[in-house]
Amino acid sequence: MKKIILYTDGACSGNPGVGGWGCILEYNGIKKEMSGYEVNTTNNRMELMAVIQGLGAIKEPCEVEVYSDSAYTVNAFKEKWIESWQLNNWKTSNKKEVKNVDLWKQLLQFLDIHKISWHKVKGHADNEYNNRCDFLATNEIAKYKQQKGI
Repeated sequence: MKKIILYTDGACSGNPGVGGWGCILEYNGIKKEMSGYEVNTTNNRMELMAVIQGLGAIKEPCEVEVYSDSAYTVNAFKEKWIESWQLNNWKTSNKKEVKNVDLWKQLLQFLDIHKISWHKVKGHADNEYNNRCDFLATNEIAKYKQQKGI
């Protein structure tokens, strides 16, 4: 099984507001960068979208190491929050609706395809790839704002 490394980050200008996501896929020393934006979104949605877009670009089942500075994203899997949410009909331990259920469900589909391991990295620190993903995400926001004259 091929091993791919996926770095991700999301950003938002206002929360909610214009958001961007960025990711870097690495396989055998070859890197592919991807990014995009949404007009009315949240930071957490962009963090999830970066992972979804990265995983969606992988064309065959692989072993994927996901690196993210989003505790929201990583802990949902490492701390098994997502399993509890599903068992509780997408409700939190406080009986509130889980936010971003549509994206969580998309993300879950990739677990049936890939063997995924989750790694939390410190954001805005010395991780070159996380910093590059942050640049890709914030650059998408800047490009959108420039196009719209905002």
